[in-house]
Order: sequence, then structure tokens, then C-alpha cells
Amino acid sequence: MNLKQIVNKAKDKNNFVDLKAYIRFCGEYLNYINENLQAIIVSQNENHYHFFQYKKEGDFQITRPINSNLMYNKKEFSKASEEFLKILRNIKTIDKKDYSARDILNNATYTIQQSVGSALDGLPTGQSNTARKLNGDLFEHFIRLIIQEIGINCKSGVIQVPVIVDGNHEFNMSYQHDLIIEKNEDIKVIGSIKTSSKDRLDKIFIDKFLYNKLTEKSIPHIAIFLNDVQRKNTKNENEYGINSTFLPGHFKGYTIKLNPLDGVYYCDIRPNMQTENILKEYIKTFDNLLIEDIWKLI
Repeated sequence: MNLKQIVNKAKDKNNFVDLKAYIRFCGEYLNYINENLQAIIVSQNENHYHFFQYKKEGDFQITRPINSNLMYNKKEFSKASEEFLKILRNIKTIDKKDYSARDILNNATYTIQQSVGSALDGLPTGQSNTARKLNGDLFEHFIRLIIQEIGINCKSGVIQVPVIVDGNHEFNMSYQHDLIIEKNEDIKVIGSIKTSSKDRLDKIFIDKFLYNKLTEKSIPHIAIFLNDVQRKNTKNENEYGINSTFLPGHFKGYTIKLNPLDGVYYCDIRPNMQTENILKEYIKTFDNLLIEDIWKLI
């Protein structure tokens, strides 16, 4: 496949109906970049982040930052993708201390989604908003497919929240959610699934506060993010670095003064999320949700 064919495939949501379709696409993308990149650019400030530059057929465009510690290459992914599905299907029997399995859950999820995102970076510059929207939609769908694969029914959709005044049902408020997990027709978990927390963090905390206030219930709210980094240009136009898009002050403030979320999960977790108080208490890698936390929540 050439880049144009890969990009066109990424643009069509019908090509991502199940997990095998995501895995197949990722394999095709990794096979392409194995021999067809103009260059791999190393981030100046965090060297394990790389940028792929396409050749002339991709107008020499440069992709989003890729964490080389998480992104599988063609050969690695061929093996890991098989293990990925096996682990998901047998998640309840996985040894919680099997760090190899945990790495595969995180790295395979990251690699598959970044293959989609990087492919969409091959769209013409004027279509960057289209690429961003498509990438976000495909990530939401991907995460729901993963959760379904471990045996938990979930969906996206609108929840009608009744507003009761003096014992009377006055009207409903509609809430759109990326992730709704129900059990015996009762909502057990509500989730937000986003590629990053940029411009979204406030809403996630406020949604939990308002929903539980209106319903007078304590429904767990979680957030699932891919990463929180973006490309930045350095003083030299030909050099590239990365910026964090995570706002630790906002996260801590909302956690302490409004309400804590019931779980925040990243594939590509930032260093300060593993060292700073409050952050390390509430933010974990994605494997923790699948292996442990989701079963407690439901």
C-alpha cells in the first residue's frame, strides 16, 4: 500500500468495525513506514519522542510525536498483536504482577491508535481539523471495543437525567457520554475517552459533579486518555520538541475542591503523574483499568 491508500483507509470509519480491523490497519501502516519514511526526527527536549516525516507523496509532512518506548515496530507488533487479543480474552486470569502482559496492553493500544493518528497526519494541511475529529472518534470506538473484548458491555450515548423539584419531575437534562457501562439496566460507570486532556479536563470533572448532584447518586466517572504531548517548534525551525498539554494545577484543584474522578488512565503517562502527590494517587496506566479497576467499579 502507498501512503495515499493508507490515508484513505484511515479516513473511512467503516474500515474499523472490530479489533481485528484496527490491528490489520496498524500492521499495514507499520509495514509502510518500515521502508518509506523520508526521516525520523528526534525530539530535542525529550529524546525518546520521535516524529515521522513522509516523503514527497505525503508532501514531506511531519507527524505527531511518537513515544518510541511504547511504539512497536513492524516485527514487534506482529508478535505482540496476537498476544494482545489473548490477554484481553483471558483478562480475569492474568497474573496482576505479569508486567509483560501489562506492557503489551499499553503498548499495543498505543501503537494501534498512533498508527491511525499518524496516518491521518498525512492528510493535506487544510484538513487538520478533519484529521483531529476522525482520530478522536476512532479512539473512542477503539477503547469501547477493547472493553467489550474483556467481556463488559458498554456503549456511547445520551443519558436522560430527570430534574426533580419538590418531589416533582420537572424536566430532563441530556448528557452525551463516550462510555456508559450498565449492569442489570443500572448505570455503573460513566467515562470520557479522549486522545488528550487538552481543553477537556475541566468538563470531565464538572460533568461528574453535575450528574451526581442532579441524580443524587454517586456514579463513578473515569477518564481514558492516549497521551498529553504535542509538537512544538524550537528556536531553530528545523528542530522539533514536545510540550505537555496536561494541566496539573487544574487537575489537583478540581480533585481537592470539587470532586475526585474515580480513575484516570493513560497509555503514555507523563513522568510527573508518577511522582507528584495527588497525581500519582488518581492517575494510572491503561492496563490498571483493564486488569483491576474496572471489575471493582462494576
